Amino acid sequence: MSAIFMINLMISFFCGFMVLFSMRDHLLLSLISIEFLMVMMYMLLYYNYTIYMYEMYFIVLFLVMIVCEGSLGLGILVGLIRSHGNDMINSLYMMLW
Repeated sequence: MSAIFMINLMISFFCGFMVLFSMRDHLLLSLISIEFLMVMMYMLLYYNYTIYMYEMYFIVLFLVMIVCEGSLGLGILVGLIRSHGNDMINSLYMMLW
């Protein structure tokens, strides 16, 4: 069962990378795919730490970093929408920010 779980995690991780590199029009889609990658990394770390019976302090620190990354991404998204009116990444190239 553990091999099937690890294979599913790796497939999900690579699918998240494919979405990140293919959906580059909107900032919100990029942020969602980055959060999906972080959740897959969290599941992988949690699974490995429970198998080898390590301490879970790093998992809590990793969760804090995920939350900080999500809040910073949403702050950038709100700032972009307030200044440009949309979340298109193409509007950032004009350096009007």
